[in-house]
Amino acid sequence: MNIALWIVQGLLALMFLFAGSRKGFQPLPAVKKSFPWANHVPDDLTRFIGISELLGGLGLVLPAVTGILPWLTIVAALGLGVVMVCAMIFHLSRREFSVLGMNLVLLLLALFIVVGRWVLAPL
Repeated sequence: MNIALWIVQGLLALMFLFAGSRKGFQPLPAVKKSFPWANHVPDDLTRFIGISELLGGLGLVLPAVTGILPWLTIVAALGLGVVMVCAMIFHLSRREFSVLGMNLVLLLLALFIVVGRWVLAPL
């Protein structure tokens, strides 16, 4: 179980690091081209989401790897789960059903990490 959790943590971290760095640091016209929803929210919110995803991605791996406050891995996974629930609500309100599948998969992977690191294979 520990190996499966590390694989999921690593893959989820890479995904959120990539997406978060794009939303957080790319020029806004490029962000708005890649993420059409960004045209309909304030620029600061797009940047906030990006930085949150970036920090969440780091939080999935760094505390567990360093052994410094490893419970923060669970908190990071919970936080990313909240981000995904909010994303699903936002996309539902805009009738963007095509992206809900990806949000749901990411939510389930984050919840897998929460349950796995809290109950099945604690750090």
